[in-house]
Amino acid sequence: MPKLTFIERDGNRKEVDAPCGLSIMELAHRFDVDIEGACEGSLACATCHVVVDPEWYPKLTAISEDEEDMLDLAFGLQETSRLGCQIIMTEELDGLIVSLPGEVNNMLVD
Repeated sequence: MPKLTFIERDGNRKEVDAPCGLSIMELAHRFDVDIEGACEGSLACATCHVVVDPEWYPKLTAISEDEEDMLDLAFGLQETSRLGCQIIMTEELDGLIVSLPGEVNNMLVD
């Protein structure tokens, strides 16, 4: 089974089993990683923003125009930023590393 490593905001690394077909956002929720995902993966917010390790970024599917538009709303945007709901795990992504940005826009907290 593919592995995925989350680098959490405090710098801790959390390696998880990442079944193919699940998104980064779904895996974060499954393993209690602090990613909100307010729109539940419908590409209507940027609360599942992650920063992909630069070595892995070219291995991802191409970013869509809709995802680029949503990323414009993300805090802490970087060159390798993506929405976790749009990255689906595959065997080719075994070992993927993503970081949670230091700043987030949590729509569930006032």
